[in-house]
Amino acid sequence: MKTGKHPIIYHPSYDIPLPENHRFPGTKYSVLIKQLESTGQIENYLRYVPKPATAAHLSIAHDPVYIRAIETGNLSKQQQTKLGLPWSEILRQRSFLAPNGTLLTAQLALQNGIACHVAGGTHHAHWGFGAGFCVFNDLVYAARALIELKLVTRVLIFDCDVHQGDGTASILSKDKNIFTCSIHCAENYPAKKARSDLDFPISKGAGDEDYLAALRQCLSEIDRVNFSPDLVIYDAAVDVHGRDKLGLLEMTSEGIEQRDRVVLTHFKNRQVPIATTIGGGYGETNEEVAQLHSIVFKAVQSVFCD
Repeated sequence: MKTGKHPIIYHPSYDIPLPENHRFPGTKYSVLIKQLESTGQIENYLRYVPKPATAAHLSIAHDPVYIRAIETGNLSKQQQTKLGLPWSEILRQRSFLAPNGTLLTAQLALQNGIACHVAGGTHHAHWGFGAGFCVFNDLVYAARALIELKLVTRVLIFDCDVHQGDGTASILSKDKNIFTCSIHCAENYPAKKARSDLDFPISKGAGDEDYLAALRQCLSEIDRVNFSPDLVIYDAAVDVHGRDKLGLLEMTSEGIEQRDRVVLTHFKNRQVPIATTIGGGYGETNEEVAQLHSIVFKAVQSVFCD
């Protein structure tokens, strides 16, 4: 695999303007980029900017009626409540950009061994509706698009968000060439879980030691099923942190970095390209959340260094 500078994918339109005190940290994307710039970490990466997907592109992952509702802003109050985000023109723009950002990340990972998206992991979006701050499911879209483009045969979606990837599991329940794996807090959102190909529920209050033991067991289980992916899309969410407002687990920053290193090393050693997404994170400030999201970029540089 190639080493040196790694692809980083970002668009300045990823930020979402939201009402004050909204639970979703809508500007964490630009804050994360600024942190990577200020610490010099960005020098280890080559920047790429995605183009927006079209409605036709996204129809491989979502109901065209729902896509049209997002495109036009014709969402009912109930739909917006379930989504958790108020519709706006900026939300529309970023909703079509971010899925293509994950697809571009995956394409560059196939060429470079590793690539990192400064967004993505919107795993609560279902076929016909958005939920849990997730408009379109970038993980499903990227995986299906890669297979449709004949760039890969099999994709593993490895989801370490504290919340189960219910939308991903639901949409892909019959896709035998995409393996869905979710390591999540058993007692957390969503109340009704979907069935992934492999689910690893972790009890509320678990810390680094319990989490990392479950992680290693999960990776061993994937080896045993002998799926042999051509690419891994990794949701490196940080809402597993003990300070996270929506998390219910008790991991430390050091534990999250160890998690990322374990995952990255596992697949690198098997020569499987990895596309990372940042997933969820809900701290007291956007700066705090961005700091935690920067961990995976640090881990990538460590594992894939020259």
